[in-house]
Amino acid sequence: MVIVQYIVLRRDLSTALNWPLGALIAQGCHAATAAITTYYTHSDTVLYLNELNRMHKIVLGVENAEQLENLANKLKDAGIDYYLWIEQPENLCTALATRPYEKSIIQVYFKGLKLLS
Repeated sequence: MVIVQYIVLRRDLSTALNWPLGALIAQGCHAATAAITTYYTHSDTVLYLNELNRMHKIVLGVENAEQLENLANKLKDAGIDYYLWIEQPENLCTALATRPYEKSIIQVYFKGLKLLS
């Protein structure tokens, strides 16, 4: 069984808003850390953290805030646990991360999204 954590970032942060690469990476880190912390006691999170050398993260991109919020709503409707990071003081949704999930269960919700590049 492969346990993965999905992280999704807005591409427009670096293109339209000119955020540097480091700031974009930080947003993904914030979302991933928040999701792990929020769902720390879930059995899949415990398994994920017990295998530090085997962590799998998949980092994808969406074009803008609207697409990120639509994804969050889709996950919420499906009962998928996630954390939507809202950067302060800008009050911008910048990244989303799921808690760790069995890959075969979670991957369908991210079909069609491309790796962040």
